[in-house]
Amino acid sequence: MKNIKICMGSSCFARGNDQNLEFIEKYIKENNLEAKIEITGSRCENICAKGPNIIIDGVSYYGVDKNKLEELLKE
Repeated sequence: MKNIKICMGSSCFARGNDQNLEFIEKYIKENNLEAKIEITGSRCENICAKGPNIIIDGVSYYGVDKNKLEELLKE
């Protein structure tokens, strides 16, 4: 099972992770991936200046927007 950890610290949240979370949830539902992907949140990853930050299976991605997110989810 894949794990997507979304930083929900105030900086990442304000920079777009609120919208990224909605996008991920919609993508998972539309593609019937509920059994294959787990979403978790974190309070802060302490790399605020590079946000919004998302970690997929232990690999950190910085400055994630919807285009980059869609590319990552397709992989």
